[in-house]
Amino acid sequence: MHPTDTPAAADYDAVHLAAVGRVDALCDELVHRGAEISGVRQRLVFSRGHRAPAAWAQTSWLDPREIAIESIGDGVRALKSLQRNWALHSTGHHRRARLIADKLPAIRFRPLEFPSAPPDAPLGAWTLIDRNRLIAAPTTSSAFADGEPAFVEDRDNPPNRAYLKAWEALTLARRWPQAGERCLDLGAAPGGWSWVMASLGADVISIDRAPLAPEIAAHPRISHRRGDAFALRVADVGTPDWICSDLIAYPERLLELADYWCSACPRAGVILTVKCQGNVAFETLARFYAIDGARLLHLAYNKHELTFFRLPGGGPAEAAGIGS
Repeated sequence: MHPTDTPAAADYDAVHLAAVGRVDALCDELVHRGAEISGVRQRLVFSRGHRAPAAWAQTSWLDPREIAIESIGDGVRALKSLQRNWALHSTGHHRRARLIADKLPAIRFRPLEFPSAPPDAPLGAWTLIDRNRLIAAPTTSSAFADGEPAFVEDRDNPPNRAYLKAWEALTLARRWPQAGERCLDLGAAPGGWSWVMASLGADVISIDRAPLAPEIAAHPRISHRRGDAFALRVADVGTPDWICSDLIAYPERLLELADYWCSACPRAGVILTVKCQGNVAFETLARFYAIDGARLLHLAYNKHELTFFRLPGGGPAEAAGIGS
């Protein structure tokens, strides 16, 4: 059990916005990272002792402070004095909060054209927790409001919407496959992630027992092999520059996959979806973190999943590492 509603300002040093339906998982993660849960208000989890991103947080407010206000104008002036760019996460007193937000400098969150990097400008987050009390954090772990990027979608070419997870992961990684690089897509069918990599100019080897969608199988940069993704080894395909997977399997099996390919290809970028249906103990996730350079993050386009990153040079910055 965890305390509910908003704690006193002295009782927390970070506020985390839980992924939808994952408040308990986020609280469990924070406790295992040495934090104390001070309170929960809807999806906002207040904690002390972990001022860093968390895997089950859609975004983390890293320097929150409470501000007393007497009027809408007070709220506007207080936020403007801290920085320019603010995203409202409304948890109550919605009309009053909206009136404050409408008087702040406008931010146009245009859908991203993939591939492109996230916005560079810092983004603050705030909420009105009672009529005369707001919480504001000028620094958050995401450049997107509530940690939710939007893309100019391709509704014609991908075989399913899983491509959006790959787009988001690569956007947050701030690097992506280049023309001529070799990518391995494990458990590829029907081929959404293979399509993403090939559309960037990479040469893709896709592995799955099932066939790819016909239009993906016909792509000149995609070579599909029917087989067991868990049985594949470097000797079978050579050393790729990227290894990715959106494979449906238990976390323990996906850990085996991550562990092998991170060890076998230490210079490759590795991005894997970790399926987390039901409650997944943090001890299991900690085994992913035991892989050198590992990061875990809940993407906006994930459902009951986390995304595992092992990238040369670390990152993405939004994601949590075991030392965070």
